[in-house]
Amino acid sequence: MLVVMAAVFLAAHWAEGHVDVRWGYVRAFAEAAMVGGLADWFAVTALFRHPLGLPIPHTAIIPRNKDRIGDTMAQFLRSNFLTPLVVARRMRTMNVAGAAGRFLVQPTGGEGRLRLGASNMIADVLESLDQDRLGGNAKEALRVQLDRLDVAPLLGQILTAAIADNRHLPLMDGIIKWTQRTLFANEEVLRDMVRNRANTIMRWTGLDERLATGIVDGLHNLLFDMAEDTNHPLRGKVEEGLETMAFRLLNDSEMQGKVAGIKAEMLANPAMARWLEGLWERSRTALIRAARDPDHALSGQFGDGLRQIGEALQTDTRMQTQINRFARRTLVGIANRYGDQIVRLVSETVHRWDARTITDRVENAVGKDLQFIRINGTLVGGLVGLTIHTAVVWL
Repeated sequence: MLVVMAAVFLAAHWAEGHVDVRWGYVRAFAEAAMVGGLADWFAVTALFRHPLGLPIPHTAIIPRNKDRIGDTMAQFLRSNFLTPLVVARRMRTMNVAGAAGRFLVQPTGGEGRLRLGASNMIADVLESLDQDRLGGNAKEALRVQLDRLDVAPLLGQILTAAIADNRHLPLMDGIIKWTQRTLFANEEVLRDMVRNRANTIMRWTGLDERLATGIVDGLHNLLFDMAEDTNHPLRGKVEEGLETMAFRLLNDSEMQGKVAGIKAEMLANPAMARWLEGLWERSRTALIRAARDPDHALSGQFGDGLRQIGEALQTDTRMQTQINRFARRTLVGIANRYGDQIVRLVSETVHRWDARTITDRVENAVGKDLQFIRINGTLVGGLVGLTIHTAVVWL
């Protein structure tokens, strides 16, 4: 535009003297437009750098005052956004619980990209953490919890409840059937044991074979009777033994000490460490897989449960009030406790930037508006020049 106005000025200046004086209006417009364009070019350039590289005073304003700009931005943020009163007033008009409920009820709606971005961020964080240290902390925490767990009373309570509700009967039936199958599959082993322990006379008379057959048949009959008769005396003895064990697990300090010793030996066993290692790796892999695929993670019973929670958050006003109050108190506390640190981070970040960095970032953020300032300056200057020339002519 500056080049165009210069060409128009030269042409109008010639035409004014050789063709018609009325070309003076065009000349005045173009002349003032050049002045306005140059003035706004100088003003805009002076914000970010020295015009033409000349160290003119009061130019390159942003680079020279970047530290003061950072401090002012930080103070503005602190005064207008991070004060407890402002945060509380803003949070009072926000329904955090309702928004969370809508997100859970409609996981595939407009929040899809937000959810996908958040899940990918969580997965990236999980993958970037020091796995040895994080895994060690998780395994150590699990080991400590297992070590603190009083196993004996817990087993006693479980066993007592199972006996009271007859939930131990299917387990007993399963053990009996497993024993029958094991005996059937190892009959020859049992017969060989009897033969090997029989003396020469028994083997010579064939009593060893009859004895082995009698033992095997007797065990088969015993197991068959126990499987068919739920009131079998041996079943009663087993139940009596289970009840005694449950009582001792709950009340016998000696039994509790033995169980604690067994638990300690298991925790000290290298196999337990390998099991915890595998458990941690499987859990971590599952978490990353779920985070990478949030739609799959929100399917099934887990997704149904989250949707039910979302519906409750949308309809239960009492729950909404409690959650919104908690969110408001939490954010107000964060603003009150960490507001100074947040604004200090902003200020220190700007201080660390060099002059070129802050100049480029501000200039790119403003963008094309800087060019329109120069264009508008050219046009406004031309109109002002035309107005002045017209006033001079008419007066």
